[in-house]
Amino acid sequence: MSRTSADLNRSAAMASIAAGGILLGIKGWAAWSTGSTAMLGSLADTALDLVASVATLIGVGIAAHPPDDKHRFGHGKAEAIAALFQIVLISLSALGIASRAVEQFFAGSRVQSAGNGIGVSLAAIAVTLLLVGWQRHVVRRTGSLAISTDSTHYQSDLLLNLAVIAALVLDRYAGLSGADPLFGLAIAGWLGWGAWGASKQVLDQLMDHEWPSEKKERLLALLAGNPDISGVHDLRTRTSGNRDFVQFHVWVDADMTVREAHKVTDALESKLRSAFPDTEILIHTDPEGLVDEAGAAGKDILPPIRVS
Repeated sequence: MSRTSADLNRSAAMASIAAGGILLGIKGWAAWSTGSTAMLGSLADTALDLVASVATLIGVGIAAHPPDDKHRFGHGKAEAIAALFQIVLISLSALGIASRAVEQFFAGSRVQSAGNGIGVSLAAIAVTLLLVGWQRHVVRRTGSLAISTDSTHYQSDLLLNLAVIAALVLDRYAGLSGADPLFGLAIAGWLGWGAWGASKQVLDQLMDHEWPSEKKERLLALLAGNPDISGVHDLRTRTSGNRDFVQFHVWVDADMTVREAHKVTDALESKLRSAFPDTEILIHTDPEGLVDEAGAAGKDILPPIRVS
């Protein structure tokens, strides 16, 4: 990861912590003054977001470290671990809010000082919009999984704050006593669904899932344009943090010298790095026709129509 990317990720994490601290303070006061279950759910979510943001800061800081003797592939998976920690916190938050909502619904509790809660929710929306805008900019520049996951939490906060406003209006001004806990339950469901959706990308990285098919096809299309190779096999890809890894075997003319084969692989690496920056590439050359791999790994996967 470049120094610029590391600085951007760190700035996004720090902005998230600052925003979380502000939101925690104003929502804590609003929850105390209104007695709203929906507001309490929003407060709990913000508290966990703040903890998760600290985890994100630690994660992106570790991921920014260059490879060392004990971590030859770098530290990119620290971002996925930080994101996984966030998902666990969100899931626990959803369960706690749901339990509170059910309890309040059957108790028939009503909110107080709804105006305070509405004002705080509007202020929270403004703060969150500013934060999410910066996080999106950083993710576009760095591709950080931890920042992307953190941003997803705060994007859900926008809907969450709107739900709190609706709950307070319906409960206090429309006389619907069950509105507040029902909205609190809906918020819990929304958080749980978001955690479920975010978990797939995190687990894919931790389990070294292959690149998406369209990304692999783009790589193969670039390889197909080189007349010095007659085939590609045993392609393996993965992603760690914002860094990609790819390795494959190529068939070359059996009469090539080692020096000539080396020039071919150097040209391939240069071409691929232009299209896939921040990618570690490992190419193994085989004499044409030699197959050491069993099954699908030994089959040529270059596109049938070579591009010039």
